[in-house]
Order: sequence, then structure tokens, then C-alpha cells
Amino acid sequence: MKSSGDKKSPWHAVAIATKSTSCEAARALRATRFLSAKAPHLPLPECSTPDSCPCAYKHYEDRRGQPRRHAELTGLKRGNVTQERRAARGRRETD
Repeated sequence: MKSSGDKKSPWHAVAIATKSTSCEAARALRATRFLSAKAPHLPLPECSTPDSCPCAYKHYEDRRGQPRRHAELTGLKRGNVTQERRAARGRRETD
């Protein structure tokens, strides 16, 4: 029986972890997270030193980075707006 740790999330992602000896192609992609199934193979095709490539994958639970929305940062969600703000009439005289 598999434990819950064996099941991969569909959003599991990787980024390319570079070192000082990594090529420019790898350094250009180091800030990008890829879904695991869509990640480029290492060494990259453009790698200048494919036989001694020092790059590796850094694993993440999710492809998204830091929280991007206010609600994600604070944990507060905007309440439902109950008052209808649209006017009954349209912009045209015929509406």
C-alpha cells in the first residue's frame, strides 16, 4: 500500500538550480518553475558543458511562487457585495 507521501501533486514543479560554473542557458531559466512533466531535460540542449553539467532540479510542491494576491497574503477574503452597483439604464437613450 502506498503512503500519502508517494502520491505526487499534479502541480509538483521544479526549477533549475545552478552553480557558478553553470552555463548561460541554465542561468537564464533558474527563476522559472516548470511543472515536473514539462520541465526541460538536463543538461539543456544549449548547455556549453554537457559532460560536466553541474545543474540539478530544485523541487517545489506547487508551480506558483510567493502569494500574489492580497487575500493570499493576509488570509482575508473580500466579502460578497450585496448592493447592486449597476444603473438600471444603459448608456444609450434607447436602453
